[in-house]
Amino acid sequence: MTGPAPGHAPLFATTRGFPGADAIECVQYGSVAVVDPAGRVLAAVGDAQGLNFTRSTLKPLQALPFVEDGGLARYGFGSHELALLCSSHSGEAVHVALARRILERVGAAPGDLQCGSHAPRYYEVTGTPVPPGLPADPLFHNCSGKHSGFLAYCCLHGQPRAPYLDPEAPLQVRIRNAVQACAGDDAVVPGTDGCNAPNFAVPLRRLAQIYARIAADDDPALRALYYAMTRHPDLVSGTGRTDLALMQTGAGDWVSKIGADGLQALGVRSQGLGIAVRVASGSTRATHLATVEVLHQIGLLDDPSATPLAAAFRPVERNARGRVTGRTLPLFALPRLV
Repeated sequence: MTGPAPGHAPLFATTRGFPGADAIECVQYGSVAVVDPAGRVLAAVGDAQGLNFTRSTLKPLQALPFVEDGGLARYGFGSHELALLCSSHSGEAVHVALARRILERVGAAPGDLQCGSHAPRYYEVTGTPVPPGLPADPLFHNCSGKHSGFLAYCCLHGQPRAPYLDPEAPLQVRIRNAVQACAGDDAVVPGTDGCNAPNFAVPLRRLAQIYARIAADDDPALRALYYAMTRHPDLVSGTGRTDLALMQTGAGDWVSKIGADGLQALGVRSQGLGIAVRVASGSTRATHLATVEVLHQIGLLDDPSATPLAAAFRPVERNARGRVTGRTLPLFALPRLV
């Protein structure tokens, strides 16, 4: 193990009991960092310096070299394709068709993808049964857009496709160098993501800083990433997904990307803010609740009830019969920044 465990703090409690006589039953721990583009911490809970693997929040940086090297123009790609390169999509028909089109246009094939395969996330999120006999197809994988982008980079530069996930492959070296540049003097720990791609652990505040830069920096390649993601949040995520709800609520001002095992990153262009939330248990629901609470407390979301995020703001707890059994309460306080 590298370094100490992060010093997480209590973020949320769920209670059980009758109104006025309920007791805390469960507590979710985690950390929050809100920073400016220079990485200065403006508000924090828990351990803003603790190491966290970036997981899928890294995807915009993983697409960046392809954008910087003119890959979009070379293959006639627009914001739709770029959004999918940054996505953790749900494997819906539009996602699969777009990934297939990217591969066809660069001269690659679905069999070149090394992300593995799983059933489309659409079924899990919507509670719809997976059709019997659904074939295993790497295009369904939530990271097939990212991997299609990796292959597109190799085709753009005439590089062999087979070793595209090797940590010493030219693309992966560029991504690693970009992560280290963002981390400055802070530690970066390498690892392997769930889709086989190299991934990195960075301090939570550095992840927030990356998203502050994606949102507020005027670098043309970062602007392209920001535009694609905020213009097509349905391609970055999918029906009923967290990033879709966040970016719909932000109405083009918030760029959002979830990461596996309790990670959420956002950039707010109008305020020059980066936000990173980490829930120690890895719970996706708790991560969504914590993120909405952060946005409310710092002043970006005064009335969540009128937005797609309403259900994630301090919800009541219900049992299978619909009876209210308790509440969800925040256990942290951040200053109002907006």
